[in-house]
Amino acid sequence: MAAAQGRRADGADESGNSEENRANSAPVPFRAAVEALRGARPRPEIEIDPARPPQRLAPYAYALEAAVVDGEEDLADGRLVLLHDPAGHEAWNGTFRLVTLVRAELEAEMAADPLLPEVCWSWLTGALEARGLSYGEASGTVTRAASHYFGGLDDRPPASQIEIRASWTPLEGHDGVPDTAAHLAGWCDLLSQIAGLPPATAPGEASVVSLPQRRGPRSTP
Repeated sequence: MAAAQGRRADGADESGNSEENRANSAPVPFRAAVEALRGARPRPEIEIDPARPPQRLAPYAYALEAAVVDGEEDLADGRLVLLHDPAGHEAWNGTFRLVTLVRAELEAEMAADPLLPEVCWSWLTGALEARGLSYGEASGTVTRAASHYFGGLDDRPPASQIEIRASWTPLEGHDGVPDTAAHLAGWCDLLSQIAGLPPATAPGEASVVSLPQRRGPRSTP
């Protein structure tokens, strides 16, 4: 990732400028939600950059990508997309939707834990609830993948990965704008936990309980 740790680097290429211009011409609630995302600051280990949003999921979209970094090592990475349809969307039960993909490497013994998918899903919902956030229509998948290497790659050890794909509808305020900064903070809590970082220690800051390891999530007994 190109951004400094704990900061967001505004894209300067033509595509980034085009997306920013589109966002600036969007409805006021969407612009306010995007500005809240841009103004949020994660913990120092998390690098966040704007990304190209999907073009066909909703009339308006904004995307971020993030990595949890320890020195030169990426412990986890993810993508968060904010969708907005001013006319509302029946499947969302609202006008906004948050969509995410989060990935991290697993230790081999953790990959075999039959409860791991349920644990990882509970980390997502728990991260949002720990921030006191209201949301609806949550859905998604938790996938475990294992890689074994052969031929010219057989010197590499087997690797396992966990992947969370999810979406949910954030509760909108009286002004029609969800608290996207708080949802981003909850999402960063999920990234931190799946990467094995200790919980944030800022005074008064809510956080889910993390698990003590460097690479990937470790499930509870």
